[in-house]
Amino acid sequence: MAVKVVDASALAALSFGEPEAEAVADRLGDARLVAPGLLVFELANVCLVKWRRHPEQRPALMAAFRLRGRLRVEEVAVDHDDVLALAAATGLRAYDASYLWLSRQLGAELVSLDQQLAKAGTAGDQ
Repeated sequence: MAVKVVDASALAALSFGEPEAEAVADRLGDARLVAPGLLVFELANVCLVKWRRHPEQRPALMAAFRLRGRLRVEEVAVDHDDVLALAAATGLRAYDASYLWLSRQLGAELVSLDQQLAKAGTAGDQ
């Protein structure tokens, strides 16, 4: 079974029914999904931003957030020193670089809707 690193932007699209959800689901397929431990914090923040913008949708947003466990994303530890060096080298934020670092460590595809992160991910494949 293929392993794929999934970031918060991709998971948020699935969780909250964003327009890109179908494309993300297609890319993920039936792969084993992994992410750094910060994923749930980022997903919670996406939920909070949506909640503040659309308070009338709070129950639906909370229900969607609670379903994250069904996606079965395995939390994997990262080397924070290496992540910091990678962030400095690529111009990424440290938390985004943690997904890239994990992808490189595992030799796994990085699934992200973040253009800068996706570009950095493909640059390392060349």
